Amino acid sequence: MAIEQIKMPQLGESVTEGTISNWLVSIGDKVNKYEPLAEVTTDKVNAEIPSSFSGIIKELIAEEGQTLAVGEIICTIEVEEDEPKKVEVDKLAANKSISSNSEPSSHDKDDSNKKRYSPAVLRIAQEHEINLDLVNGTGAGGRITRKDLMNFIESGAIEEQQNRKPVIEQPSNQAIELPKTQTPRIHQGDIEIPVTAVRKTIAANMVRSKHEAPHAWMMIEVDVTNLVEYRNKVKNEFKKKEGYNLTFFPFFLKAVAKALKEFPQINSMWAGDKIIQRNEINISIAVATDDSLFVPVIKAVDEKTIKGIARDITELAAKVRSGKISIEDMQGGTFTVNNTGSFGSVQSMGIINHPQAAILQVETIVKRPVIINGMIAIRDMVNLCLSLDHRVLDGVICGRFLARVKEILESTSDENTSIY
Repeated sequence: MAIEQIKMPQLGESVTEGTISNWLVSIGDKVNKYEPLAEVTTDKVNAEIPSSFSGIIKELIAEEGQTLAVGEIICTIEVEEDEPKKVEVDKLAANKSISSNSEPSSHDKDDSNKKRYSPAVLRIAQEHEINLDLVNGTGAGGRITRKDLMNFIESGAIEEQQNRKPVIEQPSNQAIELPKTQTPRIHQGDIEIPVTAVRKTIAANMVRSKHEAPHAWMMIEVDVTNLVEYRNKVKNEFKKKEGYNLTFFPFFLKAVAKALKEFPQINSMWAGDKIIQRNEINISIAVATDDSLFVPVIKAVDEKTIKGIARDITELAAKVRSGKISIEDMQGGTFTVNNTGSFGSVQSMGIINHPQAAILQVETIVKRPVIINGMIAIRDMVNLCLSLDHRVLDGVICGRFLARVKEILESTSDENTSIY
């Protein structure tokens, strides 16, 4: 028999970690190849981790709720092996990597992951004001796990460093100083709502984006009176013919795609020592459920008609709300457009969808008095709010981009715009 390791897979572009939300197997269970072992949550998607082998579950290394980096071991499986020599080698390798009861010698101890912290570890450290430099990690490469922190708290060692100010170094070589925080006092009538794994990963990704990307913000006002009249004129016939609604959102996505084609710098992302300008125009859109936010991707928007974009929006939203969204549906986004107007918002500052360079908020369309040729007219107006990564973009190029989107939208009408 041989011991094989199952590791945290990469479940999407830019995904660096995942949270074990639910184990589907127990120690001693017999599993077949490709059978699901656990449900995992990332900032991009919920998915199942399949088994790479047929065998018996030997050890569940990761706990439910624990966040692990891509490539970290989550469990081990005992499998049959025809070559005796390879069996011994695999057993030694597995025992060396998964042993948590024996302390490695100072000569062999691997602390390469000592400074890599999961969102769960960071949260517990903040809540209890723990200096993570004083905690011994038992995870892969010396990484500190949630169990390590629980043991540290139970041992009473936390009192010895209560007055020391913790500093945590991130993989980006930037340091975050954790403020001393206290758990709010619970009063009578208050309700405690547990934070789900999905909400934790959303929070971690938002913090990462705000921490790494210097956000700047711009807004432009657009007169969409002709667009509103055109859409209202054809929406009933469209619904009857196609079987799904024609909202305003596809018109905005089409205009953005045209502008991105002309200003490809906006369709970029920061990659440390270089900026990557994407060739494909794949627009991420936000779809909310009761307790989560998903960001599926409409591929090749510049090549699609307004009808095709409307169909993709309908299908992706249905997949999210029915829980059938796939990893592929969440990958490949190059720019994000958020339909905040659907909630009645008139102005907002979006957080960039890491590692993209910008996000556009389409606000609600409202009737406003506007001066035209010296006279007051009531027009349908909408605000477009752009958040940008100032490492990649500046105000000049973004201003031109927004001006072009405005021009396209204001010229949209039944005379010069085809839905099909």
